[in-house]
Amino acid sequence: MAERSFTEEVKKLRLSLGDEFRGEGILAVTKALLQSGVAYVGGYQGAPISHLMDVLGDAQQQGILDELGVHFESSASEAAAAAMLAASVNYPLRGAVAWKSTVGTNVASDALANLASGGVTGGAMVIVGEDYGEGSSIMQERTHAFAMKSQMWLLDPRPNLESIVAMVEHGFAMSEASQTPVMLELRVRACHLHGRFKSKANRRPATTLRDAMEQPVRDTSRIVLPPASFAHEHEKVDQRWPAAVEYIKSHRLNEVFEGDRDKDDIGIILQGGLFNTTNRALEILGLADSFGHSRLPIYVMNVTYPLIDDELVQFCTGKKAVLLIEEGQPDYIEQALNTILRHADINTRIHGKSMLPKAGEYTGEVLQKGIQGFFESEAPHLLPKSSDAANAARATNQKVAQDLAQSVPARPPGFCTGCPERPVFTAMKLIQRDIGDFHVSCDIGCHLFSILPPFNIGNTTMGYGLGAAGGAAFNVKSNQRMVSVMGDGGFWHNGLTSGIGNAVFNENDNVVVIVDNGYAAATGGQDILSSLADNPLRSTNNLIAKAVKGVGVKWVKTVNTYDLAKMTRTLRNAMTSTAKGPKVIVARSECMLNKQRREKPIFKSKQQAGQRVVRDRFGVDPETCTGDHSCIRLSGCPSLTIADNPDPLRTDPIAHVDNSCVGCGVCGEIAHAAVLCPSFYKAEVIYNPSRWDKYIDRARAKVIGYLQDRRARQLARYAC
Repeated sequence: MAERSFTEEVKKLRLSLGDEFRGEGILAVTKALLQSGVAYVGGYQGAPISHLMDVLGDAQQQGILDELGVHFESSASEAAAAAMLAASVNYPLRGAVAWKSTVGTNVASDALANLASGGVTGGAMVIVGEDYGEGSSIMQERTHAFAMKSQMWLLDPRPNLESIVAMVEHGFAMSEASQTPVMLELRVRACHLHGRFKSKANRRPATTLRDAMEQPVRDTSRIVLPPASFAHEHEKVDQRWPAAVEYIKSHRLNEVFEGDRDKDDIGIILQGGLFNTTNRALEILGLADSFGHSRLPIYVMNVTYPLIDDELVQFCTGKKAVLLIEEGQPDYIEQALNTILRHADINTRIHGKSMLPKAGEYTGEVLQKGIQGFFESEAPHLLPKSSDAANAARATNQKVAQDLAQSVPARPPGFCTGCPERPVFTAMKLIQRDIGDFHVSCDIGCHLFSILPPFNIGNTTMGYGLGAAGGAAFNVKSNQRMVSVMGDGGFWHNGLTSGIGNAVFNENDNVVVIVDNGYAAATGGQDILSSLADNPLRSTNNLIAKAVKGVGVKWVKTVNTYDLAKMTRTLRNAMTSTAKGPKVIVARSECMLNKQRREKPIFKSKQQAGQRVVRDRFGVDPETCTGDHSCIRLSGCPSLTIADNPDPLRTDPIAHVDNSCVGCGVCGEIAHAAVLCPSFYKAEVIYNPSRWDKYIDRARAKVIGYLQDRRARQLARYAC
């Protein structure tokens, strides 16, 4: 169950020639794929590309893809998706795959290198969601390096739907013209921006997958095996590269915006994906308008690899200085540009990382400062007086940021309210009290929040599904076992073989906790092999415990994570067991976010229909709470906070549960396990109560009122 449904939006994919398409970036990319005659699509979810997979899934469920003969798969990993492009090696089949980059490209690099070496017949496109910058959740690297390494063409279109759609269509044609796979790089904002473009009619693939299966073609010169592999390198340089350059030049994929003639002695070269942000910075400085009309010449690289030497030389000729805006490091393009100009004996000064930060996202404010510095250095007379106002605004923003940092406490990211993964790490904290600290090898997923307060559990993370492998070196005799953690998504992605299989083969004696919440929760709640929900298009209900036993694990326990006592007991047994080989705990409970997405609409519908519905929630008795706060230290649930102590003789604030509580009950169990806390209570909130509910409520109110009055009289008597 994905976090967002595109059931209504995908109907726009049926728009025909001349219709105006309005919508989001990822929906436009899907429409462009269908207009391009794509035959198959695969991929692995991960922000900012997750919703592309969700759109394709909804389009498949509604039969839109079947109408066009398009095959779609949710791949087991990025490597599986990349290998899927093998269908385009021998056949004129257009194929596309998508994933989060650079992590997904890391995983897929083996298949990509083989694909790029042998080359393709049909257009092959890799759509990468470039997760770089302030909102990123991964290591800060660039896809550009992979494009250069394997010699795949890298498209980086201007962030508007017309440019993105055109680049998808050109990408397939360019791939076929040069027999080389291409990468389409989409940053976060490009994936989610809204706009419009004129649609074309969707195209059925000229050659279908069935045609290829029934009329197979075999060409050993496309297989990466000596001596063909040696010929591939020469073919890349002597044939494919020139063909790509010719296609880019003849179709004018890169763009030049002329600007004012009197400012021709300076200019800007930039990656296409940075155009909107750059234009905004120029607008603030009074050098452009809101519609992209700049007062100085701009060369936009909608294709950032390969570079087109002739175009760059032509743009820089006659200019005394050019600012190159290249986001991220190393400065691949800047180095190449300097080399190209020196070879052409062009003495234009190139400013890049000398004016802009060497690393980090190029936000509007960053670009404004860098562009202003470029003008102050090379053409101060061209800076309008409005730049003073821009400086003042930037100073104000910095002052506000400093004030906020001092007044608003930092809040680290953490688990959602009611998350079933929280009690797993609470159990670890409780175990550590008894047997001491132990090394924890973490994985990629929601569970990685354990490294932050209040748990502070986790020493390393090496990659998706590599939690167990990340602790492989600790397979030695010791008085303390090591614990590794991975999620169910990581388990099916990579962990079954590289983690569990590796541990069995090497007789690893440590503990592996597999967090099974039923979905690829961190990427948006997509179904996976072990999801319990029925999926009409996928095979689910394949239990992790069975897979683990299938590769030879003898000690396997499945535990409901919300049963904290059993979770703690099972973990303690695993840490102290005399059994040999890996000890695997499948910690199983449904992702609370997905559970709420499923149950809330049903609850609301019944409530509005007048049916009796009950919502559980927990609270803290303010007169009983001592202010120990074990519940907060060992839980960190967002619904837990503090409130003033009603007892005038106590100064410590008490714990308080706000109305965001989803009634999982973990906080009370945690507090009780830690300090035998009796202050938590469970309440049932009844909507549309029956007559019996109302009668019981009146009776309870009378009894409680009587007891409260008697207590008040006793206190008054003793006070005298």
